[in-house]
Amino acid sequence: MKLATFNVNSIRQRAGHVARFLQREQPDLLFLQETRCTAEQVPALEFEALGYRTHAVGQAGGRNGVAVIGRIPFEIVAEHLPGDDEDTQARYVEVRADGLNAAGIYLPNGNSGGEAGFAFKLAWMDRLRAVAAERLDSFTPFAVLGDFNVCPTEADLAPGALPPTDALVRPESRAHFRALLHLGLTDALRALHPDETLYTYWDYGAAFEINRGLRIDHVLLSPELAERLASSEVDTGPRSEMQPSDHTPVIATLR
Repeated sequence: MKLATFNVNSIRQRAGHVARFLQREQPDLLFLQETRCTAEQVPALEFEALGYRTHAVGQAGGRNGVAVIGRIPFEIVAEHLPGDDEDTQARYVEVRADGLNAAGIYLPNGNSGGEAGFAFKLAWMDRLRAVAAERLDSFTPFAVLGDFNVCPTEADLAPGALPPTDALVRPESRAHFRALLHLGLTDALRALHPDETLYTYWDYGAAFEINRGLRIDHVLLSPELAERLASSEVDTGPRSEMQPSDHTPVIATLR
């Protein structure tokens, strides 16, 4: 099974990028973040023509938004991260497919809204950890894919790319990411590429050309799925295209 994640930074602007990625890589499940539209505005028919079913969780106002695109049958498990009934942001979708649960996430950035915004990010990560713990405790094969807005270590960002006060690298963010790993989840990229310089995001301008990037898009796997991990990679192709997203896909293939 091939799993993938891609922050598209507006699906209506990047539908062609997604379609070309689907045709080239043929993932079984692709999770999108920052669709920036309502569910009805996602161009599902374009992907249906390629043999893919789309399920989107949208939000009005051009903010947030996640979706799953699958060429295999999937069942929707959740469209909202449990734990906060007042949280109405479109940041989570979980499906059941081919014997596993897979969640696509768009984790809060944490840099807006001052300390309250950062506290929301950490609370969101606590809620995600609770879901992951429940899945692992029940021995449910589980994957979490998406834009985590966390550089786990200094090796995950170009030197000087962010100040130490940025929410993506603050010690608290990294500690919450490690807490997910300590549950028993495996970082698919680092499992197979422990020492490589790998980035999944480059700001617009010259950052991509000079490789001044960040690794903030991740695929985390439960022990059952980590044992099946055959390959993991960053696909920089979509970032090289005209009018790209500032992110690029991450792919994990399971035996």
